[in-house]
Amino acid sequence: MELLDENIQSDVYRSMLEMIAKLGLSSYSTTIMTTIVLSILLVIILYAIDFLLRKVLLLVLTNFIAKSKTKIDDLLIKNRVLQFATHIVPVIVAKESIPLIFKGFPNWIKIAMQITDVALVIAVGLLFNAIFKSFRDFLRGNKSFSDKPIDSYLQVMNILVFFVCGILIFSIATGKSPITFLVSLGAASAVLMLVFKDSILGFVASIQVSMNDMVRVGDWIEMTKYGADGNVTEINLGTVKVQNFDKTITTIPTYALVSDSFRNYRGMQNAGGRRIKRSINIKMNSIRFLTEEEIEELKKIRMLHDFIVDRTNEINQYNVSNKVDPTILANRRRMTNIGLFRQYIKTYTYNSPKIRTDLMFEVRQLQPTEHGLPIELFMFTNTTVWNEYEVIMADIFDHIIAVVPYFHLEIFELPSSDDMRVIAEALRRNN
Repeated sequence: MELLDENIQSDVYRSMLEMIAKLGLSSYSTTIMTTIVLSILLVIILYAIDFLLRKVLLLVLTNFIAKSKTKIDDLLIKNRVLQFATHIVPVIVAKESIPLIFKGFPNWIKIAMQITDVALVIAVGLLFNAIFKSFRDFLRGNKSFSDKPIDSYLQVMNILVFFVCGILIFSIATGKSPITFLVSLGAASAVLMLVFKDSILGFVASIQVSMNDMVRVGDWIEMTKYGADGNVTEINLGTVKVQNFDKTITTIPTYALVSDSFRNYRGMQNAGGRRIKRSINIKMNSIRFLTEEEIEELKKIRMLHDFIVDRTNEINQYNVSNKVDPTILANRRRMTNIGLFRQYIKTYTYNSPKIRTDLMFEVRQLQPTEHGLPIELFMFTNTTVWNEYEVIMADIFDHIIAVVPYFHLEIFELPSSDDMRVIAEALRRNN
């Protein structure tokens, strides 16, 4: 709908033309001056409209919104949605005024109309972008969406908006139908697939990541291939940002989360316990049967007393019922130092208030190796905080290593330079 009908436009233009003609200029110069004066007047009017909308109407709306209890309107102000909306009105006024401004130069009307149409498309595109940002911020404040890859969806929506804007601008600039552009776009699809490969892969991957709940913002993930070991801070259309524990940032392609493997520690964090899986290697030649005196000495350990009493009764009953020859050690059952040591570790850790006994709990022997017999602790702490977890694990192994000599065992370790020196001296003395 035109702001001024054609008759009024003609009257305004004629009046301005007659006023400037009184200056005694040539006909062509008069037409140019009329166009310039009308253009200046239009700029002043557009500035006045923009000023009124931004300073008056926008100020009133801002004050009104500030008093409301809803959050979405505050986000509209923060992302300048109303400001982008006010820019559309001057563009529309300018477009409707073009036939009046360039009445003396009809050939310029089409070009000027195209420019204003392009400006209108850009203004609307920026408005939608601001609306999407406000919607994103609103969802971020919702606990249900706080760990979702909202930025990925925002980028997809922005790409769609700018794609549509690009088609419209192409149509305006060339005067051809948008369908023509889409047809030519199909012919160039191979090139576009190459150019937008990462965006397309990222878009598909972000949907898969979200639908399958593979990773969320705030998850601790480990991806050795990319050197990532830390918390996810951002999930975008093309990249995922991970803040490592040394405060460095690792950027991972979004599609790598689908095509490659990674470790997500969310399950551990949700369970409230972190796994201890560490072993201590016992020297094989230190493993042996215990004498009665050694058993009595170990019985003084509070955590082993009841176990030793019960196990002694069980072993004695077995030996008596099977009438074994006590003179041969291999014939009868006896307690070993490694068995009591393993039981001590199990009882000690089970009674620790910092170990979760409701989760997987085991102290076991592993396959013997050239480094001795591994005794592995497999259990969970009652915290997932890294430094607290490390302290708990260190305290447990400090104690275990310290009590090894009580069981007449030795920890396996490779010979050091001092050991080699002692061996060399012993060989020299023997020679």
